[in-house]
Amino acid sequence: MNTLEAIAGRRSIRKFKDAPVSDEDIEAILNAGSQAPSGKNRQPWRFVVVKEDKRAEMVRTMRASIDQLEEHGVDIGSAKWTANVMDHAPVTIFVFNAHGEHTPGTPPWDDEFDVVDVQSIGAAIQNMLLAALDLGLGSLWICDVLYAYDALCDLLKQERQMIAAVSFGYPDEQPGPRPRKPLSEVATWL
Repeated sequence: MNTLEAIAGRRSIRKFKDAPVSDEDIEAILNAGSQAPSGKNRQPWRFVVVKEDKRAEMVRTMRASIDQLEEHGVDIGSAKWTANVMDHAPVTIFVFNAHGEHTPGTPPWDDEFDVVDVQSIGAAIQNMLLAALDLGLGSLWICDVLYAYDALCDLLKQERQMIAAVSFGYPDEQPGPRPRKPLSEVATWL
């Protein structure tokens, strides 16, 4: 599969088989993330791998935070459903910004982001998604973890800024492509 085929063929997977992902495959995914382009070569990404017994604790922590927000009238969107997906994924990798600080009680969207670092981290995550596809794994890029920001940072013992998480596993579904806007809507030629 060439790069353009991989980009066009990648799908967000929300159903995973009950099969472990090897440490070799996880390392290959992490190495792909580390090879991403990085503004000013800052390489701001930091990864925390959660699997096996820690996975259940991670999901319990996320669900408790989501329930608490919901009790206070916060619209949690798809966060509960995402927690269920994470519960069935053999591996979830959290991605942190090494240069961004986590301030307890302050959600990340209230802080000023270092735009260059966040863009570099996005490139690292995309590399990880494409590497997973190449290894026969499915993946789901997750931002709903931000609903449990403080609790997950505490659980993972991180003082860095959490950007996202990505769940990985062998896909148990084959979703079709999602609709995309035509280039005429998203690109301007001068």
